[in-house]
Amino acid sequence: MTDTDTGTEDDVLLDVRNLKTYYPARSGVLGRRSWVRAVDDVSFSIRRGETFGLVGESGCGKSTLGRSVVRLEKAHAGEVLFEGKDVLARKGRDLKRLRQDLQVIFQDPLGSLDPRMKVRDIIAEGLVWQGTVGKEERTHRVRELASLVGLREEHLNRHPHEFSGGQRQRIGIARALALRPKFVLADEPVSALDMSVQSQVLNLLRELQADFGLTYLFIAHDLSVVEYISDRVGVMYLGKLVEVAKAEDLYADARMPYTQALLSAVPGAETPGRRERIVLSGEVPSPLDPPSGCRFRTRCWKAESICAEETPLLREVRPEHWAACHFAEAS
Repeated sequence: MTDTDTGTEDDVLLDVRNLKTYYPARSGVLGRRSWVRAVDDVSFSIRRGETFGLVGESGCGKSTLGRSVVRLEKAHAGEVLFEGKDVLARKGRDLKRLRQDLQVIFQDPLGSLDPRMKVRDIIAEGLVWQGTVGKEERTHRVRELASLVGLREEHLNRHPHEFSGGQRQRIGIARALALRPKFVLADEPVSALDMSVQSQVLNLLRELQADFGLTYLFIAHDLSVVEYISDRVGVMYLGKLVEVAKAEDLYADARMPYTQALLSAVPGAETPGRRERIVLSGEVPSPLDPPSGCRFRTRCWKAESICAEETPLLREVRPEHWAACHFAEAS
């Protein structure tokens, strides 16, 4: 169990330890080989039945982190313990069985669905691939799932292009639940939808979580969406996890300057503890060559010499509230 969790071993479903996902790249005039540190030594835990929200600017590594956890991206180092067993070490049939428990809802509801397949076949695809149930049971489960996500019987014989964005995402949700998983990675699941449809899909996800005891890793860049659905929230910056706390604590009293800047940009935020708009200067540094010490220091209005000399640890600055900042207690 990682340092950013206070639950017991039995409470923790997913435990990520020192995860690194690097990509090879060429840099400089001579084209020397270097590494893009998309996810750089990240640790956190997710408890059974909770929604852990993950936020940050585009390019911070949050989607790569999520995809690495479920083996859609190859991790460079670290451990991902699911019910105490390392996901990254699984192979062959053992990995295939694990796939039943780890499912994904993708960002693009159209691009993630095969346009040549009918809805009934899309929802049943995982069941066919796993070979765990017969044809009659598959048919029953597909109808049941379609009803649960708000689709009608006649929808099952149509193709993805015949549906709206919200309906297509409902199809994706039904497909993810077909194998009755314990853990679902929801990677920007509502970012491509209209605001009115977003709320419908979010409410559906919450209802399904209550009905099936699901555990979510919910990734988004919209802090309002994350606040609504999450029990705890982690904030990423340039491949690092820089703050973790209960949602209500993080949104009321963020300790990391980067988180404070993100929250200040939320429209209509009147919650106590949220400050006037903080406009960050400069560009996000390259993950090819991140700054020494604190990676946020080149844009931080509170940075001092120690920020360049020492990398701040993600430490508990208040009960169940962790921040990677030398001045977190004084923020």
